[in-house]
Amino acid sequence: MNNKIKKIPSGVIPAPDGIPPQAIKAIPVRHYGRWISAVVVLALLVGLVYAFSQGNVRWATVPDKLFDASILTGLRNTVYISVASMALGLVLGVLFAVMRLSRNPVTSTIAWLYIWFFRGTPVYVQLLIWFNLALIFPILDIGFYRDEMTDVMTPFLAALLGLGLNEGAYMAEIVRSGIQSVDEGQTEASHALGMTQAKTMRRVVLPQSMRVIIPPTGNEFINMLKTSSLVVAVQYQDLLRSAQDIAATSFAVMEMLFVASIWYLALTSVFSVGQYYLERRYARGSLRALPPTPLQRLRANLNLFRRSEVAR
Repeated sequence: MNNKIKKIPSGVIPAPDGIPPQAIKAIPVRHYGRWISAVVVLALLVGLVYAFSQGNVRWATVPDKLFDASILTGLRNTVYISVASMALGLVLGVLFAVMRLSRNPVTSTIAWLYIWFFRGTPVYVQLLIWFNLALIFPILDIGFYRDEMTDVMTPFLAALLGLGLNEGAYMAEIVRSGIQSVDEGQTEASHALGMTQAKTMRRVVLPQSMRVIIPPTGNEFINMLKTSSLVVAVQYQDLLRSAQDIAATSFAVMEMLFVASIWYLALTSVFSVGQYYLERRYARGSLRALPPTPLQRLRANLNLFRRSEVAR
């Protein structure tokens, strides 16, 4: 008597003896809701494009003024003030994050007050305070330097202090969360090897915390590019102010706003790509295998398409 049990392959329907088994025919579920929603979204998008195309907009002005000398100067100033403010915010963020984590109650309290004030007040208000500081201190006198505040507080300096100090408060919380994400055993091991607190922070803790710090820092910089448009309040010649100046003489208000929006989109797109590859670099120690980049996925799909064509 044969007591062996026959193994039935997966995906096969068992059949009586003498009748060959039949493979399961999987029928995919049809998602009609997806198609309906896609059609509705496309219809709304087409309607929006059509409405703007029929609106009272001189579309020829947009490409005409896109590379205007004044616009390019404002674009350069926007990048300049954004990078400078972000650099100042990053330095202040690291400094006040370390102060916030200090066991010294004075330094930790000062750091908390700094973060509380600059996160709790609008950046627009802070810009106006710096720009109008001459109303409180007409003369700047610090012993070795004396000058009128109106000459010292230039539009660039007011924009730098307003954006940089505000950004420093947010960066302090980002850096603090990154530092606290590192296991305390790393610090204890460094101290056991004879490292000082400062050297441990610089050589052990901060490099490991970069994986947590980099992503939100990239988002903050991209947000800084857009927030820099507020410096029109302090008469700094940025991209938006340049667009407004042209609009005041040409009466192409909406067209110049579209020009500024195109350049802001271009800036954020370029820096978003840089942020993506920077995040990949600092994720190497936490992932066994990095996910493929969009370019690598495109090449893989092209190779797959070529192989399928050759197989045919």
